[in-house]
Amino acid sequence: MKAELDHQNRKIVILVIVAALGYFVDIYDLVLFGVVKAESLNQIMHGASEELKASTGKYLFNMQMLGMLIGGLIWGVIGDKKGRLKVLFGSILLYSIANIVNAFVTDVTTYSIVRVIAGIGLAGELGAGITLVSEMMSKEKRGYGTMIIVTFGALGAVAASLVGSEGTLIAGFLNQLTGISFANWQVAYIVGGVMGLVLLLLRVGTIESSFFKQAKADNLIKKGDLKLIFFNRANLIKYIHCILIGIPIWYIIGLLIMNSKDNFGPLLGIQDIENGKAVMFAYIGLSFGDLLSGILSQILKSRKIVVFIYLGFTSILTILFLFFSSGISKESYYIFCFLLGTGTGYWAIFVTIAAEQFGTNIRSTAANTIPNFVRGSVNIIVLLFTFLVSQSISDDWSALIVGVIFLGLAFYSISRLKETFGKDLNYIEECI
Repeated sequence: MKAELDHQNRKIVILVIVAALGYFVDIYDLVLFGVVKAESLNQIMHGASEELKASTGKYLFNMQMLGMLIGGLIWGVIGDKKGRLKVLFGSILLYSIANIVNAFVTDVTTYSIVRVIAGIGLAGELGAGITLVSEMMSKEKRGYGTMIIVTFGALGAVAASLVGSEGTLIAGFLNQLTGISFANWQVAYIVGGVMGLVLLLLRVGTIESSFFKQAKADNLIKKGDLKLIFFNRANLIKYIHCILIGIPIWYIIGLLIMNSKDNFGPLLGIQDIENGKAVMFAYIGLSFGDLLSGILSQILKSRKIVVFIYLGFTSILTILFLFFSSGISKESYYIFCFLLGTGTGYWAIFVTIAAEQFGTNIRSTAANTIPNFVRGSVNIIVLLFTFLVSQSISDDWSALIVGVIFLGLAFYSISRLKETFGKDLNYIEECI
């Protein structure tokens, strides 16, 4: 019995490692486009105006987000119908191939198609990994598993920033190996693709969820049926609340951090802020925040209390950043990016809450779609911010108004959800 238990624990450890590495590559690619966007478009759109390049960059980012929304639904349903492992490795394979192909695009149309395909691939890994770990680990300790996945995975953004800005050594090696001269942005995409393909070699020894196997054996159970969410009032309300508690994370990352160079650096009197570096420091903070939030959740035995703490910390930091930081140094700005990232470091808790709210037969769908709807919310956030600025409202007040709206909704939503720490996940959602 002990030998069998040790064998099972080893398989769970392997599963956590694979899911963490998969999320590392996932975040690498998610952030990478923002890092190499300008360089790649300068080469592909040589001679085009800066305005056209900027609008094309926004278009390509939207295409990636569209792919993620589509992918969230596709992978979620597959995960509930065919298995979590198929999604975990299928998504890694898809975005790895898309990354490599992306290194060789020569026109905007192809670039946009590849970003949609990459987005579809990126949509599946996290939800599948979190679902698997949540169902395979004990209900008291599964928070540690999801914490490790997201904490390590967030560092993929740091790797993307470093490779995206310092890829010349790798380019030289590839030139010697193939005789082909690669640009820095091409190297960054190739590295992401190769990392994903290498990761697939680790699939040996991973295990499928026992909860899923039980549900799959019963042909009378509806699995991956979207009606169980969207046509069930109680589940739909829970689903919306889960989305709303995650949006402040992308309010910080997608608006305040990713627009550092164009908006918030100049707002504070700093003209030479680098977006890539701001994102890197924010994700280092996010990784630290996820580590801390996971530990706090286990100590306090509560997911909700931790989210309340982080939302409060983020609210205070946002006000300090927008209204009390004028004239700070560039170094202090990056420290603020780290702190803002730390304040939004409840992504692991958020995705775990989403997985724990729903039964086995719809859990993969919820865990895959909810994070991707949150990521897609960045378009609404930026659109609202842009609208407020167009009404002659200053950048700081526009950002604050957007923050008050989404932070307020997050506070309300987490107050309405039930505590899920230690919840038994071996149950199914019944049709009404």
